[in-house]
Amino acid sequence: MLLYAIERKRNQMILLAEKYGYTSEATVKCSQELDKLLNLAQQPSSYTVKIAK
Repeated sequence: MLLYAIERKRNQMILLAEKYGYTSEATVKCSQELDKLLNLAQQPSSYTVKIAK
């Protein structure tokens, strides 16, 4: 699900950059949203695997 959201946001950012330019407010905002999604994907899992001793 997260990977799908990342891909959609990436495609949206590309379209905005092509239409309005790389430094437009819309493109930059979309890029920041993409950054947040990518940061989520990079975080370790919220669960801990317990190793049996």
